[in-house]
Amino acid sequence: MKAYKYLKPDDIRRLKNYEFGAKAMVEGYLSGRHRSKQRGSSIEFHEFRQYTPGDDPAQVDWRVYARNDKLFLRTYEQETNLECHLFLDCSASMGFPEGTERLSKLEYASFFAACLSWLVISKNDRVSLTMFDDGIRRFLPPGSTRKHLNELLTTLEKNEPGKGTSIIEALKKAAPLLKRRGTLVLLSDFFCDPAELFTALNPYLHRGFRVHLFHLLDPSEIDLGDRGLSRFVDMESGERLIVHPQSLRQAWKNHMQEHVRSLRALAASRRADYAMIPTTESYFSLLDRLRH
Repeated sequence: MKAYKYLKPDDIRRLKNYEFGAKAMVEGYLSGRHRSKQRGSSIEFHEFRQYTPGDDPAQVDWRVYARNDKLFLRTYEQETNLECHLFLDCSASMGFPEGTERLSKLEYASFFAACLSWLVISKNDRVSLTMFDDGIRRFLPPGSTRKHLNELLTTLEKNEPGKGTSIIEALKKAAPLLKRRGTLVLLSDFFCDPAELFTALNPYLHRGFRVHLFHLLDPSEIDLGDRGLSRFVDMESGERLIVHPQSLRQAWKNHMQEHVRSLRALAASRRADYAMIPTTESYFSLLDRLRH
């Protein structure tokens, strides 16, 4: 496998020993593998049921017919694989911070997306990728092949922060593209209205998607710190503001805490998973979150 920016050899070695892939999928945590009653070749016999016109004659148990002179079908419990759907916020604000040794939020999200995609596909399950800013920039439908993984990793590598963001619009436009329910993993800095976000997520939740929201923030966005007079630039609108951070620090901290509380409360009420993650934390902690 060729070298990719967002999938380091050390990460692959760690992923190969990662103890959650198969277990989590079987229990419905990642790709939502579940039991369904289906006729045909399968894993485990479930029960007999009487033949009705239109059923496939190939599924008739002729030995039962020979004994009872009645037509019965054998039905089975079959494992059905659902899918992992990655939504990656690629708006301009995800490019923060610029020109530092720290990973930008988009780089951090891309490392995680690459690791999760490798893990899902290594278990022969399917992953899709939706990249968005103020609209859908790129959609890769679900796939489980090595070729699909290579395309996904190449797409992440070529990606750059885009325009303004509209998570709500992206979720609305993506809903018809996802034909089968599964696990939806949304990576964003969530600079949006929490109530509007969950209104846009409701169709997925109603369809039975398992939703994980990973709220990615640089530490300097959580706490403005003890800096002197500073210039703040809105990365999406270009608006500039020169201010002493100390005069805003507590108000900003209170605002961020209230925003996080709102997201967490709405997620709990909708039975979705929410976590705020500083980008200085290992992106493997997000995999641990999915496991538990």
